[in-house]
Amino acid sequence: MDEFLVPWKIVCYNVPVGLRVQTTYTNVQNTNVYENLSFAKLTNQVKYEEDSQMKKFSVKTVVAIGIGAALFFVLGKIAIPSFVANTNISLQYAILAMFATLFGPIAGALIGFIGHTLIDATSYGPWWSWIIASAVVGAIIGLMTMKLDLSDGFDKKKMIKFNIAQIVAHLVAWAVVAPVLDIVIYSEPVEKLFAQGLMASIANIITTGVVGTLLLFAYSKTLVKKGSLSKED
Repeated sequence: MDEFLVPWKIVCYNVPVGLRVQTTYTNVQNTNVYENLSFAKLTNQVKYEEDSQMKKFSVKTVVAIGIGAALFFVLGKIAIPSFVANTNISLQYAILAMFATLFGPIAGALIGFIGHTLIDATSYGPWWSWIIASAVVGAIIGLMTMKLDLSDGFDKKKMIKFNIAQIVAHLVAWAVVAPVLDIVIYSEPVEKLFAQGLMASIANIITTGVVGTLLLFAYSKTLVKKGSLSKED
């Protein structure tokens, strides 16, 4: 029986975007098309590719968490004291915001938590209310910027979205979470707490808004424009 070339392309859509596997079949006999398409083989290939991609994603995220936490720690040790007691002005939250935007809420929360714990552990000891607040900042920014695609640039609209996210994150963390946990865990005086929270919110919003925006803008310039090149795996 004669053979003919059939440009069949099977695309698996029952896996997450980015994990789709395409298999092209040619030289299929016209009476045996479906028999020659091995579903078991295709299923195994999809599972293999999915597992491989998940491993790559996991390793990449873990590395990002390690680098982000280290940078958070280093920058957190270089701080300018403010006029409010125990409240400093520093740049670590700009780094946290960038990593949370690029790698998501879980990475953001862990970077904030680990980085702040290291800062406290090498100075006056862990202050858990503010450590948790740092994790909240990373989680909120990561959640609110999950759909922010930088591959086609970091335009005005995206800058506004990023800055709304970081403003909300800092206000929730420092004006609500940190003071409340200070009261619950350490029984701190209310007047002092909200003064600290207000100062921390303002300082972190400004530094994140300026430095964080510049970092994301610079990062977006390093990415290839969509459609300008095709990448082969």
